[in-house]
Amino acid sequence: MSVYTTVSEQALTQFLSEYSIGGLISLTGISDGIENTNYFVETSEGHYVLTLFETLTAEELPFFLDLMAHLNEHQVPSAHPIADNHQNYLKTLCGKPAALVQRLTGKSVTEPNLKQCAALGKALGHAHVVTQNFSGQRSNRRGPHWWQQTSQQLIPHLSPEEKQLLEDELSFQAEHRNDNLPRGVIHADLFRDNALFDGDKLTGIIDFYYACNDVLLYDVAVTVNDWCSHPDGRLDNARCQHFLQAYQQERPLTDNEKTDWPLMLRAAALRFWLSRLQDKHFPREGEMTHIKNPTVFEDILRHRRLNKARINNS
Repeated sequence: MSVYTTVSEQALTQFLSEYSIGGLISLTGISDGIENTNYFVETSEGHYVLTLFETLTAEELPFFLDLMAHLNEHQVPSAHPIADNHQNYLKTLCGKPAALVQRLTGKSVTEPNLKQCAALGKALGHAHVVTQNFSGQRSNRRGPHWWQQTSQQLIPHLSPEEKQLLEDELSFQAEHRNDNLPRGVIHADLFRDNALFDGDKLTGIIDFYYACNDVLLYDVAVTVNDWCSHPDGRLDNARCQHFLQAYQQERPLTDNEKTDWPLMLRAAALRFWLSRLQDKHFPREGEMTHIKNPTVFEDILRHRRLNKARINNS
């Protein structure tokens, strides 16, 4: 969440006139994240998040907004999009596709505890179950094809050590397919800043704009790599097991998934190392932006390559 497009109070007031949510009280830019322009909006009737989509098109966006509505309506803690007076979720503001969603209570955690990891694991497992009957379809735009394209752009900018690691991991991943693993709708970016807590209670999962149809275990690995890693990149086994046990209360993992768990942790680490390298070497300009450190996921990838994690059968 960043600010690339500046929204004036006058423009927003006109925008809000097409909703039945009261008059504008305040507008505050949000600096976290990297993809879209986001503001906190307070009106006389409530609190909302306004998103202007910087890269996604109006044709792509119904998938995400309908998914958010589906999850909220199936008891996954998440923000429901706000419909305008004509029952539309998607609008245009400052020449960009735009949407309002509920602003959830709670705040993100920087050092998750065991109960918080379990709460998130249970919610993700439930989301993977209830989206089996969601009809939307979207491919993963940051899957292996994107890995290869992005790597070619980055290699001239990398150190010899980074280049060797990247080439080795791409080769390894190309040799290991996951066609035999369950698929469905995944969040694909469920980091600590995309979940909100009130104490140990999960109040909401946010930022679904990387969501797509892909391997469910990959979604688990993306989440575990962020929520269950030590600062040096080592896997925190206690947090990981609490997360996985709670997840499996909602959706038990198959034997194939348990076998491929180490591979999927590596794939998830590679994807986010690449995206952070891309943001570092090819930054986008914005009024308020936050570029995350790629070394974090380089360290995670190196540890996942050295130590093969296991999923307990208990």
